[in-house]
Amino acid sequence: MTLLRTEQISVSFGQQKILENISIRLQQGEIVSLLGVSGAGKTTLFNVVSGLLIPDSGKVYLKDRDVTGKAGQVSYMLQKDLLLPYKTVIDNVSMPLRIRGMKKREARARVQPYFQEFGLEGTEKKYPGQLSGGMKQRAALLRTYLFSDEVALLDEPFSALDTITKSAMHKWYLDIMEQIKLSTLLITHDIDEALLLSDRIYILGLPKGASPGDGGQITQEIRLDNKSERSPEFLLTDQFLTYKRRIIEAIGGIS
Repeated sequence: MTLLRTEQISVSFGQQKILENISIRLQQGEIVSLLGVSGAGKTTLFNVVSGLLIPDSGKVYLKDRDVTGKAGQVSYMLQKDLLLPYKTVIDNVSMPLRIRGMKKREARARVQPYFQEFGLEGTEKKYPGQLSGGMKQRAALLRTYLFSDEVALLDEPFSALDTITKSAMHKWYLDIMEQIKLSTLLITHDIDEALLLSDRIYILGLPKGASPGDGGQITQEIRLDNKSERSPEFLLTDQFLTYKRRIIEAIGGIS
């Protein structure tokens, strides 16, 4: 089932065209990556999908319902974890429930069972400054999930982590996604990350021959096979290298 889709989204800032006729879709339970060079319009597209920015033209649909320009319909996790340093971890992750009017005690009780599921058991009464980078991202993802368990937009959620921590987080992320089935759009600049985590990848950039003022477009869609067998060892296979070569060639066509 198509859970989220955009149709012919175009955005300009003044005379500068940022996005041109962007149509993408997200099926229920999928992880779909947006991959492209800096400045291609990925974050602008996320701002449109999240309802924070109204496009010049085009529509955003959630379960066939027009949500264009309507914030609060999907959850949005930025690159930084944005955990409040003066609140405990349990109060940070329960904020979406508190915003909806739930009492603090009830909200804490509601989120408590998720701490074990997300590998955060024992951190409830700690403060963000006492957590590692990986644990902060787990807490931020849990908070994102509690805001909306249908669709999440993740904007480079692992980019601030060191290589070893990022690798561990990728494995954890794939495991947790198998459990919670959160349909996800993921922005990344990391080709390896996109290939490891995604069911499909959209390449966003400028087609060959286009000028920078023409606006970012979807230049290619890549569907990945055998995701259920995906593991860190996938990055060493011939299949991975074939996919990576195809992506590099697609991005190389972007001026």
